[in-house]
Amino acid sequence: MSDQGDSSSNATGTVIDDDDSCEKKFLRNIRTYVLRIGRMTAAQERDYNELSPTWCIPFDENQLLDFSTVFGNTNPVTIEIGFGMGTATAEIAAANPDINYLGIEVHKPGVGRLLGEIKRRNLRNIKIIQYDAMEVLEKMIPDNSVRAFHIFFPDPWPKKRHHKRRLLTRPRTNLLARKLASGGYLYFVTDWREYGEWALEELRQTEGLQNSYTDFAEHQKWRPETKFEKKGLAADRIISELYFIKQ
Repeated sequence: MSDQGDSSSNATGTVIDDDDSCEKKFLRNIRTYVLRIGRMTAAQERDYNELSPTWCIPFDENQLLDFSTVFGNTNPVTIEIGFGMGTATAEIAAANPDINYLGIEVHKPGVGRLLGEIKRRNLRNIKIIQYDAMEVLEKMIPDNSVRAFHIFFPDPWPKKRHHKRRLLTRPRTNLLARKLASGGYLYFVTDWREYGEWALEELRQTEGLQNSYTDFAEHQKWRPETKFEKKGLAADRIISELYFIKQ
């Protein structure tokens, strides 16, 4: 889950065999999230029931997506993993109508909230998949097809025994790199400094990715600052950002 929801953490993980079968087993069996039970507001429930048939794509392990068919155009596609309540997602999509956005989120209230934003802002460049992001990427997203990944404030999984659940850890970063098109970018933001340092090393060691900065990135001015982020800053937490390009 992302910033726009609750914060959780990941850190340093276990040694993973690079064998393809081991990598797929790791991606399939170790989840990067906990499915929290959250109440939907009446508005979120209404928007979910009314709008999900139009804007949500069902998970199908046998369906490799054709983005031009999904969005009705050939514009580049950005995937946001864990959009939380979707506020930043909607703002970014509204500011960039010539880019398509695919949001992946497991939490139903956040999906309902973003669907409401899509309707309120009359957006036409967002689709949603409500499912585990790693399985979606592995089964539904073509290799070398994604313009960008946005990963904003994912669960940091701070306890050492949970580090293997972190989204920004190998071999998950290998999968992300494989899905990126050449020249595409991965933009990661966290308010958990240790996770930022961990992710920096994991991405540095991911084949095909190159850091655009010496270490941490500067804030990208087009990324909206959310309520969650403001709370972190008010609590004197350091915001760490990473910006890697696929070579």
